[in-house]
Amino acid sequence: MDFKPLASFIDRITSWRIPWAEVLVMHKNNTVFRYRNGFANLEEKTPISEGAIFNLYSMTKIMTCTAGLQLVEKGDILLRDPLSNYLPEYKEMTVKKTLINGDISLEKAARPITVRDLFTMTAGFTYDISSPSIQEAVKSTNGTLSTRELAKAIAKEPLLFEPGTHWNYSMCHDVLGALVEVVSGRRFGDYLRDEITGPLGMKDTTFDLNEEQQARLIPQYIFNDDLDKAVRMDGNGFRVGTELESGGAGLLSTVNDYALFLNALTGHGTSPDGVKILSRASVELMRTNHLNEQTSKDYSWDHMEGYGYGLGVRTHISKSLSGSLSPLGEFGWNGAAGCMAIIDPDSELTVMYAQHLLNSQENYVQRRLRNIVYSCI
Repeated sequence: MDFKPLASFIDRITSWRIPWAEVLVMHKNNTVFRYRNGFANLEEKTPISEGAIFNLYSMTKIMTCTAGLQLVEKGDILLRDPLSNYLPEYKEMTVKKTLINGDISLEKAARPITVRDLFTMTAGFTYDISSPSIQEAVKSTNGTLSTRELAKAIAKEPLLFEPGTHWNYSMCHDVLGALVEVVSGRRFGDYLRDEITGPLGMKDTTFDLNEEQQARLIPQYIFNDDLDKAVRMDGNGFRVGTELESGGAGLLSTVNDYALFLNALTGHGTSPDGVKILSRASVELMRTNHLNEQTSKDYSWDHMEGYGYGLGVRTHISKSLSGSLSPLGEFGWNGAAGCMAIIDPDSELTVMYAQHLLNSQENYVQRRLRNIVYSCI
């Protein structure tokens, strides 16, 4: 294996718009390549170093869906169950309907939201954290909004469509985190620690950093086109309450730590030292394409061409459409600041890529990075 092209690519993007980038490649449970370049702190010209903590954002979703599938394996929930069996505020939902004259009416939903709809982004929610119900909940809790309270607030907003009929990227996995809380009887973060991060030996993946970890949290940037440079933009705008453990975008981690989790999924749910977090059957269900003709149209993002959507993950379904060198069945997800997961059980390949730049240049970076990785092995 020759990973010089991958190192060159990291050098190229960190001399461009990306302040720093790091990639870790594992093959057959062994780390075969690790490379980083750039500045963790642009103002102080501090080089990126091992152990840097950053926001995973939507790569949190992979772990949230893993937690949900654990509950399916235990028989605690079924994907076909109405969500209201567990979160009663979702019993009576309304749906926005557009009338012939263009007016909007609110009608009672004809279908219940199911647990499956949470996994597959087909519940009818939005990603509007500034919605009236959420803002009122933030105000009424004096900024301490919790995971469970966020789910209650989301339930007060009308749905965009009848559940199960369309795909829309939304706060479905935040509600899934609340479902895990209610069914398990534990705070969402405690559940993840007990059932996933703890057993895998992941010490730096959390919603709330301790003092030592806080010292390793590195600045976050956004590229300003007018200034033609990256400027600091710290914080996580999706964390609208101090008690919120967002299943959609809340975890912080390191490259080493999250690679342990991703590699366990590469191992069909089991880590190299035998820690099982999911069954092989569940991993296969996760990476199965769950889109139909209509939801495929809804999902047609340019950077996801050739990929379907599984249970919280993209999944490679068409090489002719994707133009990707990765095999069919390769799966994973990305984060708002640019981190990316590649999970490939068939090739026994795990890739954890990280950066910390909002407006992440995803369309340019991630497809190229994936192709370079596969060209090197």
